[in-house]
Amino acid sequence: MPTSNEPTFTSVLEPIIYDLICEKRGIGYHYDKEVRDFARFDRFCVAVGHHDLALPQELVDAWTVKQAHETEINRQRRISLMRVLGRYMYKCGYPAFVYPTQATDRSASRYVPYIFSKVELAALFSAADACQPDSNSPYRDLVLPVLFRVLYGTRLRIAEALALQRSDLDLRNGTLHIRQAKFDKERCIPIHPVLLERMELYLGKLELIFGPEGPLFPGPAGMAYSVRTIYSYFRQFLWQARIPHRGRGQGPRVHDLRHVFAVHCLKKWVLDGVDLTVALPYLSAYMGHVGLKSTQDYLRLTADLYPAIVMTVEQHFGSIIPGGGERR
Repeated sequence: MPTSNEPTFTSVLEPIIYDLICEKRGIGYHYDKEVRDFARFDRFCVAVGHHDLALPQELVDAWTVKQAHETEINRQRRISLMRVLGRYMYKCGYPAFVYPTQATDRSASRYVPYIFSKVELAALFSAADACQPDSNSPYRDLVLPVLFRVLYGTRLRIAEALALQRSDLDLRNGTLHIRQAKFDKERCIPIHPVLLERMELYLGKLELIFGPEGPLFPGPAGMAYSVRTIYSYFRQFLWQARIPHRGRGQGPRVHDLRHVFAVHCLKKWVLDGVDLTVALPYLSAYMGHVGLKSTQDYLRLTADLYPAIVMTVEQHFGSIIPGGGERR
């Protein structure tokens, strides 16, 4: 059920949308962005005067028509949302149009991660290190350099990192306890000794300011930073590092730091002659993937980015490289 700080629904489809959200969250999806998208669709239903417990094609077509200045990626997202709703309503016995799969432009909706070079990563971290405190965020010079290194060095999703508490960092064992992970799958991950040493110094300074309890990456008032705020800082650091942003929906994104580590890791494994059929499940578990497919996609991306090793990859591991797919 959507929480109190989420948008409300007022259209005739309100109970159906609520039930769909509950079902998705019940099987492990966070379904936060989708709730906001459904809220926009709900307002659209009210605006056009839709009053039936049905999902007619006319309504779907009107909602999914491409808007002025809208990217095709955003339109495909709305189409996917309608397909999910249509399938759910049809399953529940309501008259519903199900948007055909073949109508989706998969090439338009597939985001290709931006893979930073080692030089670009160094420039990005240098920009974060140069961040100065101000009256609105007096501790950002302490928090942000460590946060961005953790995002790269531990392969965490940004929401997972911002949900960390200080008690989740185990300095003795050198691990992070990830509690609020995608699909609600908890996991403990090891930290590289160099990063762990920096985090130990960071934690000591943090506890002098805020005490032993609270978010590992606190914002100005001691509460966790929001994803939106961190993305704003990320864009600022990109500009300072002279790394171009390719436009809305094109990246680089904060999430790409997670992709970067996976690709760098796989590149090293290939060059070192590691048996990827053995190693991939370890990388998959470390990154919190439900299955191997998302991890295998990184192998395809690694081969595409580094032609010098593509022959080695295809010769020895061609059977585990997927033809393409959505990366997580």
